[in-house]
Amino acid sequence: MRRPFTTPVFLLLLSLTSLARAGDWPGWRGPTADGHASSSQAVPIQWSETDRVRWKTPLRGRGHSSPTLVGDRIYLTTATADEQAVICLDRASGRVLWDAVVHRGQVDAGNHRLSNPAAGSVAWDGERLFVNFPNGKGIQTSALTPAGKLLWQTRVADFVMHQGFGSSPVVHGALVIVSADNRGGGKVLALDRATGKTVWSQDRPKIANYTSPAVLQAAGKSQVVLGGCNLISAFDPISGRKLWEIEGATEECVTTAVTDGQRVFVSGGYPRNNVTAVEADGSGRIAWQNNTRVYVPSMLVRNGHLYAVLDAGQIVCWRADTGAELWREKVDRDFYGSPVMLGDRVYVTNLRGVTFVVEVSPAGAKVLAQNKVGDEALASPAIAGGRVYLRAAKMTPERQDYLWCIGE
Repeated sequence: MRRPFTTPVFLLLLSLTSLARAGDWPGWRGPTADGHASSSQAVPIQWSETDRVRWKTPLRGRGHSSPTLVGDRIYLTTATADEQAVICLDRASGRVLWDAVVHRGQVDAGNHRLSNPAAGSVAWDGERLFVNFPNGKGIQTSALTPAGKLLWQTRVADFVMHQGFGSSPVVHGALVIVSADNRGGGKVLALDRATGKTVWSQDRPKIANYTSPAVLQAAGKSQVVLGGCNLISAFDPISGRKLWEIEGATEECVTTAVTDGQRVFVSGGYPRNNVTAVEADGSGRIAWQNNTRVYVPSMLVRNGHLYAVLDAGQIVCWRADTGAELWREKVDRDFYGSPVMLGDRVYVTNLRGVTFVVEVSPAGAKVLAQNKVGDEALASPAIAGGRVYLRAAKMTPERQDYLWCIGE
């Protein structure tokens, strides 16, 4: 396959400058792709369905994707029984600007009661929107203009559906990187952003797995890191060359890997619970691991410490270098969205639509607020421009999904 002509350093700078405009949330896990929101913004700590709601907009269909915020627009995926689409909203008012059907028919729904065929978040590269959908027994990656016009569509892999599909595309330089692990034999690959043509591709084991690829700056280089499939794997994002791979983690992971610059942290929850820290220098050395179940919510790294929200409702803090557990506090239960960190505060939403705001440090955790909107929520929050964006559903008199904008 051909390789982009740009150098890795230029690609990194291009990635950062094209995505990190102030006030944007350009894809899964935010402007730095690790769950951190800008700490310079003033964001509410407390709200309700009647307090500090700037607007709420009903959304057709259902979806678990987090909102992508770009300039004055918001992008979301959604699905019905026979359509998969991207919806664009006005950021100031919440008004729906356009609704673009990407697939009509052959919608592949998962077999888990909480799965949804619109679970991956939209990615933005400064010019185009990218989205993954499970459709027609395959994973399809599509590029759209900011006006919702389809530019290209690539079937990146055949897909044997198990519980569902939730991997989001990741932009890196001239590429968009996609993973499609499944029991039929998965792939991780990079597509040319402009054309959708495959630049590189690596086969994966025949194991169900749900994680999104993470492009991490670790051990002095850019690495695409994937956990799950009983492996922890790292690839060069430009060439696809395998940098290192070890046996580890577990079969099924949902969380996206994070790093402290030296170590890579992955976690999973089936068939065994696992958190692993592995040195990112290619040595294959496991720095530490434990059997904590961090299956769905992705983790956070801050100032030499690793923070995790467990599915079952605890928040944990470990030292990033040794794995020493500093504290573990019960918050609630049933967390499926990933936490967002703003300074020393963590915002995380549970299945019942309650967003907990928790102050954390190596010394401990303190719940500052519990804020409920809607009756069910599986999407992760997006926090940008001083506002919190939450996707939640009201269940009566009949189910209706909404996007809520919270701000002073």
